[in-house]
Amino acid sequence: MMTRTERHAAKQSKIDIWMQQLSMKTIVIIGIHVLMMVAVLFIDALDYRAKISLFAFLSAMTLWVATKISAGFVAIALIVFIILMGAGESELLYHSLSEEVVWLMVGSFIIGEAVKVSGLAERLTLFIWSKSNKKTNMLFGLSSVLFTSAFFIPSTSGRAALSMPIINQIGRNFSAKEQSVLAILAPVIILMSTSATLIGAGSHLIGIGLLKSTTDQSISYIQWFIWGVPFTIVISLFSVLWIKWMLWPKDESEEIENLQSEEKANYQKAMNGKEKKTLMFISFLIAGWMTESIHGYDIAFITMVGAILMMMPHYGVLSWKQGINAVSWNLILFVAAATALGRVLIDTGVVQWIENEMLGILHLFTGSPEWLIVLIILLITVTSHLYITSHTTRAIVFIPGLLLFSETIGVDPSTVVFLSLVGMNYCVTFPVSSKALLLFYEEAGISYDAGNLLKISAILMPVYIGVTMLFYFTFWQWTGMHF
Repeated sequence: MMTRTERHAAKQSKIDIWMQQLSMKTIVIIGIHVLMMVAVLFIDALDYRAKISLFAFLSAMTLWVATKISAGFVAIALIVFIILMGAGESELLYHSLSEEVVWLMVGSFIIGEAVKVSGLAERLTLFIWSKSNKKTNMLFGLSSVLFTSAFFIPSTSGRAALSMPIINQIGRNFSAKEQSVLAILAPVIILMSTSATLIGAGSHLIGIGLLKSTTDQSISYIQWFIWGVPFTIVISLFSVLWIKWMLWPKDESEEIENLQSEEKANYQKAMNGKEKKTLMFISFLIAGWMTESIHGYDIAFITMVGAILMMMPHYGVLSWKQGINAVSWNLILFVAAATALGRVLIDTGVVQWIENEMLGILHLFTGSPEWLIVLIILLITVTSHLYITSHTTRAIVFIPGLLLFSETIGVDPSTVVFLSLVGMNYCVTFPVSSKALLLFYEEAGISYDAGNLLKISAILMPVYIGVTMLFYFTFWQWTGMHF
């Protein structure tokens, strides 16, 4: 029989073995969680529910970036954690599947599959391929197509959904490492091109609506076009070059195979019935998206209508089974839980607390030089995607406060709204920061690593702020923008 000393030694030995098995990375992650918990506990302005919600959100961000644990598992587990800790009701989990973004993505997957099945994806791929003799040229060709789509499809997730089958098609001629770069490049260019047009994002229309109702000023489509297009061309070009330099494998061949005679024939032949039908449905979708303010149905509902049309028996492009199987349900659950994590920050008052703290800081800069005020506005709006994951919500939360700030210090409100909306369009740090990024994250075909996205953002974010400031003090002021 073991003595007390021997039992203590045996127990201590097991603890030592367990500690040795823990990797340094695990210990660092645990340490970060302890520091986050202590920091959150000392925020007196937040109540118990808000502190638990903020800790859960910070934990999710850490685990998504620093570990290989399934992002969906992390999101759902932390929603359950919030409920078990008494900071939320069980409906938080159930209602997460009723979020608009969930149905938007379900419809987007089905539409993307229809584009692939009909042959349109292959046709567009062969078109890009026929114009390229090197992989680099193909990257720029693909980026140009994605950039142009911003003028016709007023939904970043819609553009991402339609680009997914094209990326998968092109990816067949690339290595696994190159495919992961394509999976980051596509959503990043889609997001960077958002500022090119007034209809590039719903948040633009919300911001302009708030500007008009508050100050009776507005920004016309043409004025936005003049300001937005040159800026988005520059920042999109830098994004392509930075992603290629940072992530593109250096040991891969630049050459790509020429189109075979059979592929050339497929590219040059007339569209078949399925392609024409898909093109007609997509035209209907684009028209529905662009006229949302007229008919009153939101983008997610219109997307689901399009998905149903694609799956209609006898008249559609694919079967119900094909459409449902095309949906990445793992990703859908992740999106639902991640969106709920973001929403609980609003419901518990965390976002309101952040907004109040920031506006309090802003008022300290009354009378400051112009460049400093512009920089502060951009720092707040560009980084807002880190704690408010919904693009629309960012506009609703920040634009009223920034309009009030502009009136207080005597700054032109149109300028503040435009700079703020352009700043909020930056959301390239975490997969949860944008629906377009989510669509490519953990996708069964081509996907990317969240850590690489964070590396890209570490340089892209300050460059984005710098380019925006450069445009403000040069081109935008030359074309009528003033403070």
